[in-house]
Order: sequence, then structure tokens, then C-alpha cells
Amino acid sequence: MKSIPEALCNAVVGLIVSWAITYYALPLWGLTPSASASAGITACYFVVSFARSWAIREAFRKWQS
Repeated sequence: MKSIPEALCNAVVGLIVSWAITYYALPLWGLTPSASASAGITACYFVVSFARSWAIREAFRKWQS
């Protein structure tokens, strides 16, 4: 169960970075999402990132044991 806190911490850091990039960088390509739209997009990425990170860690744990 140690992999869940690690994956969650990794995903939360990614959440912050993703929101900032979505909100501030997308306008460079002519896309102007609102803060709430950026939060929604980021939430989707957060869920996928957490699940991916956890699944990879679990797979490696099983292969190493």
C-alpha cells in the first residue's frame, strides 16, 4: 500500500503543474480556457496520471517479487 501515497503525491504535484500550464500556456496557441475549464481539464489528467502511476508501480512490485 506504500505505492498509493507515492502515486498520489506524484499526481498532486502534476496537478499543480498541469493546471498552470493549461491556464497560462494554452493562450500561446490561441486557446483561452477559463480557470474553471482549466481545473476540469486538469482533473481529468489528474485521475489518469494517478491511475497510471499506481498501476506501473504495482506492476513493477509484482515483477520484482
